Amino acid sequence: MKNIALVFPGQGAQKVGMGKDLYDQVPAAKAVFDQANDVLGFSLTDVIFSGPEECLMATKYCQPAIFTMSMAALAAFRASDAYQRVNVKYTAGLSLGEYGAMCAAGVLSFEDSLRLIQKRGALMEAAAKKNPGKMSAVIGFDKDKVVAICREAGCEVANFNAPDQIVITGLVDAVGNASELLTAAGCKKVIPLDVAGAFHSSLMRSAADQFETVVKDCSFMVGAVKVITNVTAKPQETEDEIRLNLPRQIYSSVQWVETVQFIAAQGITYLVEIGPGRVLKGLIRKIDPALNVLNFQCKDDISAMVF
Repeated sequence: MKNIALVFPGQGAQKVGMGKDLYDQVPAAKAVFDQANDVLGFSLTDVIFSGPEECLMATKYCQPAIFTMSMAALAAFRASDAYQRVNVKYTAGLSLGEYGAMCAAGVLSFEDSLRLIQKRGALMEAAAKKNPGKMSAVIGFDKDKVVAICREAGCEVANFNAPDQIVITGLVDAVGNASELLTAAGCKKVIPLDVAGAFHSSLMRSAADQFETVVKDCSFMVGAVKVITNVTAKPQETEDEIRLNLPRQIYSSVQWVETVQFIAAQGITYLVEIGPGRVLKGLIRKIDPALNVLNFQCKDDISAMVF
């Protein structure tokens, strides 16, 4: 059997109609979508399959939609013959995707994951309205220089996505100042992102503080499949670690580069991106071109699962 890691995308990977073929053709995937409707108390599938796009982009719908579609894709993958030929050693996810990673590893049930995501999204949305901010992607510029300029401008790093892609976050003026400083220093691309707030920044501390009380009494099952957290880029070994890191993840930098490097250092050569889009595949190729990354987001991908 081939040892693999499963990785899960975060917010921004959503697309109207995602997972519809899985819903129509794979009973195990349909059951996941239907269960999400029951847990949330409204038809999430209507929003996912029919939109409109501006509705799906709203945090209230977007985060549970990406998670649910990812778990439906995982259910379809598990129902395939290809899954019988692999041994999942690690899971990881980009920001929101960490909840997919925890659910896939059996750390959290689907229902509990969905409820936490719903609460997390509401708290982040409230914090964004209270402390308006923005995010921008910095392309093709030295990591240490980006960090130094962020410090000078008073903003922060949200994501270390790839060696040539870093996302900065913070107050509107601070991110604007950093963008000007980066351009003056020779950075060719600083791209404003269409997001609702300064996620993964200290402006989210109020959301994290409230979320800490939410996860305090949650039960987490730590097992053989290890979940690598965005906060430290290391596996979480105890329930207490998970309770500490889930709130911290809301305002901490996403250490995606180090996460992928850790997986590779364990001798894992195959990763499967589960869920909408191919963003993670592109990032992982930039981090370590030697890694093999497969995607599973539709029924036709079953035939491509060759390890």
